[in-house]
Amino acid sequence: MAAAVPGKRGKKPRNTATPPAPATGQVQSLTRGLKLLEWIAESHSSVALTELAQQAGLPNSTTHRLLTTMQQLGFVRQVGELGHWSIGAHAFVVGSSFLQSRNLLAIVHPVLRKLMEESGETVNLAVLDQSDHQAIIIDQVQCTQLMRMSAPIGGKLPMHASGAGKAFLSQLAEPQVTDLLHRKGLHAYTHATLISPLHLKEDLLQTRRRGYAFDDEEHALGLRCIAACIFNEHREPFAAISISGPVSRITDDRVTELGALAIKAAKDVTLAYGGTR
Repeated sequence: MAAAVPGKRGKKPRNTATPPAPATGQVQSLTRGLKLLEWIAESHSSVALTELAQQAGLPNSTTHRLLTTMQQLGFVRQVGELGHWSIGAHAFVVGSSFLQSRNLLAIVHPVLRKLMEESGETVNLAVLDQSDHQAIIIDQVQCTQLMRMSAPIGGKLPMHASGAGKAFLSQLAEPQVTDLLHRKGLHAYTHATLISPLHLKEDLLQTRRRGYAFDDEEHALGLRCIAACIFNEHREPFAAISISGPVSRITDDRVTELGALAIKAAKDVTLAYGGTR
C-alpha cells in the first residue's frame, strides 16, 4: 500500500499512489465509487477517509466528493466522532434483491456442463444437509463415455468417504470434525475407506492444503472422485462440485489436473453466487 509523503508545513501531503486506469468502456467516476464501496464493505466496520483515499490512489478531496455522492443516495454513511465511513442501508436493499433472485441451479448448471466437457467425466453438485451432516447430490451432468459414474439426484454421500463429504469436512474446525465422527461413526464401504480418525484427519489436512478433496475408491471400488467447496456470501461452505469417474481414466497423473479444474469451477460459482473470491 502506498503511503502519503509528509509535505512541508502549510502544504498538503502528496499521495504517491497512482490511480488505476479504468478498463475500456468503464465510466471512471463510477468505477472509483464502486471500488470505494467494496473496500468499505471488506473492512467489516468503518474506514477513515484518508485510508480510502490511499487505497484508491486519489486525493482526499476527490475521495470525499465520491463518498458524499454515495452518502446522498444512501449507499454509505458516516459514523462516530471521527466521521469514518461505513456501508449505508440502501446498499443492503440493493444487495438483498440479488439474494432474492439468485438461483443456485441456474448458476451452477452451465459450469457443470463446461467442467464435464473439460474433464471428460461426470460432474455433480452436492449440498450439505446440516440436519444430519450428509452431502446430497442435487444436480449432475453425465459424460458421454460408455462406462461412467451415475448417482441418483437426491442420493446421499457419506461425509468421510466421498469427495464432496471430505471437502465439507475439511472446512470444519477439528473439534467439530471429532464431534461429527463420534456421532456418525466411520463405516467401511471398501477396503480403502478411511476408518481411522487419525488417518481421516491427516487426509483432511492435505485437502485444505491443496484445495480439493480426493476419494480414492473409498466409497465404491473402481471409482475415484475429486471435489472442491463452494462458499456463500458469509464465506461458509454450503455446496461442492465433484468430478467422478473410473480409476482407469482418473489415473494418478490426472488427479492434480482435475483438482485444478474443480477448484476453478467452485471459485467461479462462489463468485457468481456469493460475490466472494
